[in-house]
Amino acid sequence: MEKKNTSWDLTYFFDSEEAFESALEEFKGYPAKLQAYQGKLGEKLGEYLDLSEEANKLFAKIYFYAAMDSDLDKKDVKRSERLFKVEYAVNLLGEATAFDAPEMLSLGQEKIERFLSENPKYEPYRFFFKKLFLKKDHVLSGDKESLLSAYNPLQGEQGTLYSALTVADRKPAEATLTDGSQVTVTMANWSSLIKEVKTPDDRQLIFEALYKYYDERKTTYAEMYNLGLQSQLATMKTRGYKSILDTHLHGDAIPEAVFESLIEVASTHSAPLKEYYEIRRKALGLAKHRSYDRFLPLAKSSKKYTYEEAKDLFFDSIKNFPADFQAKAHEVLKPGFVDVYPSEGKRTGAYSNGGYDFHPYILLNFVGELNDVFTLAHESGHSIHTLYSEESQPLSTQDYTIFVAEIASTFNEHNLLDYLLEKGDLNKEDKIFLLQKSIDEICSTFYRQTLFGHFERNIARLAEKGEPINYSVLNAKMKELYSQYYGIDIEEEKYKPLVWAYIPHLFYTPFYVYQYATSFTSSMLLYEKVKDKVPGAFDNYLNLLRSGGSDFPVEQVKKAGVDLTSKEAFLAVVKRMQELVDKLKALLNE
Repeated sequence: MEKKNTSWDLTYFFDSEEAFESALEEFKGYPAKLQAYQGKLGEKLGEYLDLSEEANKLFAKIYFYAAMDSDLDKKDVKRSERLFKVEYAVNLLGEATAFDAPEMLSLGQEKIERFLSENPKYEPYRFFFKKLFLKKDHVLSGDKESLLSAYNPLQGEQGTLYSALTVADRKPAEATLTDGSQVTVTMANWSSLIKEVKTPDDRQLIFEALYKYYDERKTTYAEMYNLGLQSQLATMKTRGYKSILDTHLHGDAIPEAVFESLIEVASTHSAPLKEYYEIRRKALGLAKHRSYDRFLPLAKSSKKYTYEEAKDLFFDSIKNFPADFQAKAHEVLKPGFVDVYPSEGKRTGAYSNGGYDFHPYILLNFVGELNDVFTLAHESGHSIHTLYSEESQPLSTQDYTIFVAEIASTFNEHNLLDYLLEKGDLNKEDKIFLLQKSIDEICSTFYRQTLFGHFERNIARLAEKGEPINYSVLNAKMKELYSQYYGIDIEEEKYKPLVWAYIPHLFYTPFYVYQYATSFTSSMLLYEKVKDKVPGAFDNYLNLLRSGGSDFPVEQVKKAGVDLTSKEAFLAVVKRMQELVDKLKALLNE
């Protein structure tokens, strides 16, 4: 595989260690500078906002550099130490500025409105203040906020521990297959190995080689999960939220009805999902369809893609999109801004990182499969979104919410899938292969991610009641939900109830995963409007990307043309799933 120009060039941020250290030292001076404004915001609010923006931009620069460099090798202690220094410095900044929210709120909305009217330069902060006053009932007095800020380093510690245990300390596993051969199983290659081996027994051996790691450490993983829960519970209690879920929804004005409607629809309208698994079981000639059998293709495709081929496919798929969109797609995939291939110690998965006027970076773990082509399109969507936001929004509203973040990424996937389905003459095998891809996207993004969000909500409710949280409790809840959504008993699969320990988002970013499903729903409906050439549909979509973080996310999506407060939006995904399953069934019976 050609690997030239496929690594990150982080000299975009700093060209030497000395330059980074100098910037870090400069950043360390901001806590004292900002704290000097305590008690003076009534007269010097504008100065404080200017200085805060300087500090935030410098923080973004040193954090992006340290975090991404660390992600390239989680086993490298020096990189971890550098990241720790940055995180420690920003915690000090948080302690020093804990006074600002209470003090700004004490000024009152009338005075803030007058300030904005008299100082047009600060008009971009209008939405910032709108969000702040939304949270006024959950912001404490200055002294209490200062006290709580001392505990900021502990917030999210479960994610740091998870990364250390799951990535830094983990070594590849060895699996001895039924023919006596050995394979090395990693987080990056295990799904590929599942597809390559010929027997159910070998698939089971590969799966168990991967998941045995979680079983041997299940008590530790459960304690890390509980650590995160207790942190969220403490936030709920000290700030007066009604539930752990409320702590994650309130700040972005996401109605709880949106979350509850999603899990109600997905959990009670899972008939197409169950039917699909039964169709798969019969087509693959399996006595039982295990959860890891989801990686098995219903049609053969030995096609492998080089990274350059993957890029070309993506670029070709968007050739009818506006020229500016295409230019941004090429920009985000320029050499130096994408780290392409897996390596020892590198963080698993994929992401796009950027904002604060900095060029976005993409992390991949590309092994040449069709899924990797879709991942490239997905992460490019995030980076394109970032460029549109940076181009259209001031620094204070560039940072868009998680809730809308996955719309641009999955929009690209919908488009790529249609492009491949329409590309040239497809034989029956090709049609089955791509139809399965379309169905699997709904399975993994709508149903599976909602299941995990459902799991988070149920476990959070137990924590709120003071119930003990251990691996037995976590396993039992996961077993219950897999039965409800998929109609399968995962206890028949050794170690599978520990799937909660396998999902990093549950540790890194609690209550993130359900937003894959809401974003998928939004992007599917927005894409259908574009595909059907509804007048203004693409402009509405681009305006959503341009809007960055300038409004509450449910309102942003509604302006683009999708109302997530209605169950109809989620039921449309179920309907689409059933249509695709029916097409697959008919095709397989031809």
